[in-house]
Amino acid sequence: MQEIRETGRRPSPFPKPQSVAFDGSSLWIGSIETSKIYRLNPETLAIGLEAAAPGKPWGMTTVHDELRVICGETEEDNRFVRRFVPGKGFTRDGDFQCPDDTGSQLSFDGTRLVVSQWYNRRLLAVDDHGNVQETIPIPHQICGQTFAQGAFYLLTTEDESTSDYWITRVTKNGSYTIDDVAHVSFRARALAFDGKQFWTNHREADQIVSFSLP
Repeated sequence: MQEIRETGRRPSPFPKPQSVAFDGSSLWIGSIETSKIYRLNPETLAIGLEAAAPGKPWGMTTVHDELRVICGETEEDNRFVRRFVPGKGFTRDGDFQCPDDTGSQLSFDGTRLVVSQWYNRRLLAVDDHGNVQETIPIPHQICGQTFAQGAFYLLTTEDESTSDYWITRVTKNGSYTIDDVAHVSFRARALAFDGKQFWTNHREADQIVSFSLP
């Protein structure tokens, strides 16, 4: 299997970059060390805005002109989906606890919010209250996800302690078809698509990475 084609690998302006989303013009990254989310210029990675999250921002996606962020809160790391409105900040309106109190990444397919459960190996499409509408089993552990060009693209692995990761594509034509389409040779976290290329984080190296598929 061919490797992803890195188009950029730059130092993060803050430690432990974890979650990632793209809103059409800006890159959003969440740090699990500072417990903040940051709006970045994708060309320079200059910080345009930062906001304290209610917990560690493990996963993030854009929903129209807002963000949804999976936050790990309390000493037990309870997982909640929190709503962030640029210009207003985090609001409790529209928040809910993740199904089974677990979730690591988010995507939005244009209609539904989708929560990924890493170790349970599945995607859960949920309604505005967190009720599960559909379950999509995935053959690998899931450490990143985004919806792009009519398909889910996942960052997956069988063993997170290795440097053996994949980009896994999930398409639907009646039933779901799941294919590993590229190899990722570092411990990547989270996934976003800006219309031309993908974004992820090499969290332990404090780096932000952009790439295309082979």
